[in-house]
Amino acid sequence: MALFGSRSNPVARRRSDGSFDLVLAPELRETIGALLGELDELVAEGPGDPSLRRLAPPAYLDDADKDAEYQLLAGDELRSSRQQAIAAVQGSLAKDRLSEDDLWAWLQSLNALRLVVGTRLGIDDDHHEHDPDAEGPDAGLWSIYDFATWLQYSVLKALGG
Repeated sequence: MALFGSRSNPVARRRSDGSFDLVLAPELRETIGALLGELDELVAEGPGDPSLRRLAPPAYLDDADKDAEYQLLAGDELRSSRQQAIAAVQGSLAKDRLSEDDLWAWLQSLNALRLVVGTRLGIDDDHHEHDPDAEGPDAGLWSIYDFATWLQYSVLKALGG
């Protein structure tokens, strides 16, 4: 796993001026761009896809009418915010220096990607069974989930560090 193993952060490193060097390998940048492009298309299609349900969880569990109202009012804003974050990440993939705001857009986008993929995998909490060497119809989704998790962790480490 040479792409993932590194003594220092293999994604982003904080500079003394508060900005960050994006040190992610070019092939991984391409992969992120493609995955987020698919996510953007899915988000743009609207809330009809069941794998998007965790991106807009119910606000009113006991009142379906109030929740429908909330989803109608907040749904467009949430989708727009998510798409802006995805666009920011896609725009930053070609750069070598990022701002803290850029990395926060990365976190928002990676979290959305993990939630959608996790929903497709049937993950509903932090305690899920996963064999990284397993093969089968969900192996590709698990690879995406693991990749997004690794990226998210690396970005958090850079921001914290």
